[in-house]
Amino acid sequence: METGMLWFDNDPRSDLPAKVSRAADYYQKKYGKKPEVCFVHPSAVKETQRCDGIEIRGSQMVLPNHLWIGLLEH
Repeated sequence: METGMLWFDNDPRSDLPAKVSRAADYYQKKYGKKPEVCFVHPSAVKETQRCDGIEIRGSQMVLPNHLWIGLLEH
């Protein structure tokens, strides 16, 4: 992913799928497209997961409690 939207969510009552879902809803409303991938800090995800069709990957480039969500490069 070359461009995307950075999303901050430190709500301790929400799990990762809920956070990704909230960020994806906002992304779709703002940009008119459903995101395909979401990068999170590796401490938030042990292996690649999927949530509502969005691939969730760990990346050292993303700070804890942040999500970098957007479209894959094609």
